[in-house]
Amino acid sequence: MRNYKNIFWVAIISLACGISACKKYEQFPVDKQTLNIVFDKYDSLGTNAHSYLNSIYALLRDGHNVVATDYLDAASDDAVSSAAGSTNQVTVLSTAAYNSSTLPANENVWSGTASYWAGIRMANEFVSNIGVVPVQQTYNGYSMKYTWKSEARFLRAYFYFELVKRFGGVPLLGDKVYTINDNVSLPRNSFSDCINYITSECDAIKDSMLTNPIISPNAYYGRATKGAAMALKARVLLYAASPLFNGGNIDAANPLTGYTNADQTRWVAAAQAAQDVINLNVFSLDQSFKDVFLTQNNPEIIFIRQGDNGNTIESANGPVGFPAANGLGRTSPTQDLVDAFPMNNGLLITDVSSGYDSNNPYANRDPRLSYTVLYNGAQWLNTQLQTFEGGQSKPNTGQQQTLTSYYMRKFMGNFENANAYGAHNEDWVILRYAEVLLDYAEAENEALASPNSNVYSTIISLRKRAGINAGSDGMYGLKAGMTQADMRAVIQNERRIELAFEESRYFDIRRWKIAETVMNQPRRGETINQSGNATTYNIINVLTTKFTQPKMYLYPIPYDEVLKNPNMKQNPGW
Repeated sequence: MRNYKNIFWVAIISLACGISACKKYEQFPVDKQTLNIVFDKYDSLGTNAHSYLNSIYALLRDGHNVVATDYLDAASDDAVSSAAGSTNQVTVLSTAAYNSSTLPANENVWSGTASYWAGIRMANEFVSNIGVVPVQQTYNGYSMKYTWKSEARFLRAYFYFELVKRFGGVPLLGDKVYTINDNVSLPRNSFSDCINYITSECDAIKDSMLTNPIISPNAYYGRATKGAAMALKARVLLYAASPLFNGGNIDAANPLTGYTNADQTRWVAAAQAAQDVINLNVFSLDQSFKDVFLTQNNPEIIFIRQGDNGNTIESANGPVGFPAANGLGRTSPTQDLVDAFPMNNGLLITDVSSGYDSNNPYANRDPRLSYTVLYNGAQWLNTQLQTFEGGQSKPNTGQQQTLTSYYMRKFMGNFENANAYGAHNEDWVILRYAEVLLDYAEAENEALASPNSNVYSTIISLRKRAGINAGSDGMYGLKAGMTQADMRAVIQNERRIELAFEESRYFDIRRWKIAETVMNQPRRGETINQSGNATTYNIINVLTTKFTQPKMYLYPIPYDEVLKNPNMKQNPGW
């Protein structure tokens, strides 16, 4: 498996060596010389250009503990950080303790340590210069450089969307590579312009990209494909059709913060884009939910950010109390997330006919619960986990430990019956087929007056894969004759549990415009007391979160960007 980080540094070192071999006095500026080396008109293999493309891939965020060692979803209602204090970045996000000057750096993809403008510039350099490289390798009868160019355009479209979903409309640069002599006091393009640009790019490039299933998947592992471009378009259109931007614009007449009119046909377009991915008939749900994140080249994966083989996820998030395993328990899932998982008959635990037993709360639950969360009594590292007060994994001795009695299980290896952690794939999954199905179900449901059989069958397919029982009616816990609102609640909950910790929930509660409700109430966990054979569970509040609406539905444009650019308009309320 290739590692982007290593490829990136190899590319930099190669360029440095090439430059150092030049004469002491350059006839041309060093930056021009560097581009000439990267995009060499005599390089028939395109070696340097391909390395440069890999360095753009390297700018994709690895979502595992990305926000100063926390998952972004620990700033939603699904988890809290176990780290002490209120200054860690996800707690700053979840408690509204930031402004336009203090947006946490690891989540500030505008000007912070994870800025995507750097990726957009590099993509523009690649798109503008790759034409001179005489790459002899071919794909579908054409020089591979055209496929590489489409990959760079895909990455650029992805970077733009990551900016737009956080900030609203942003400046669109086209293919231009700005220099120090250019006027860079650019205004923001409208939200509509940005959505149109991103989706049109996806349409324009998809037929010149690697196709799925990929021939020689190991050779092309991690590359953007036609399926990735189409899935990105589906995601973009789903966001654009959602209440935050389509009828619920936080500043109704402001074209930067969303559409200035509501249009039901946007849901139709989003549903069709997802349906187009489904109709490729090249992706499918992996038979095992947890193996999606452990097995490379499985049929559900559409696009990933390459990681290493290791156990850093376990080291950061695994339960404390296992000296041989050395977990730091960084992520504490909330009671709210745990309660969202239905029973294995598909009924919510609040349904009186579900069979839920508050004295045995984890019995007979949706199997995805045990693949997502580690709870008291769960099998882990060859023992039954103890998260009761004073237990092995909640010793209350001053060390970092779970705040909620739960630890994150998702993404970890199969260590239930092991004594220590081993190495496994730690790729970050950016696009997968299960999300496409959820995108389709949501958009189709919103486009119709009431859910049709396609919406039902899509949700059933996810529940069937999860291991929920079909029931005598074959409905997997779904009720016949649901209204649009009923199905909306089902889909939103299904999305929450299926995509937990995948950076979906944090943005979903914003695009659905429910963050002002769910984040203005305390995050909950539980304390568990064990005396002999008796176990008691008590719900507790572990963090008071806050959401200031409407301004927090979008991030502030960083203050220094507004200060130095008179054409850069700030988002409302900041």
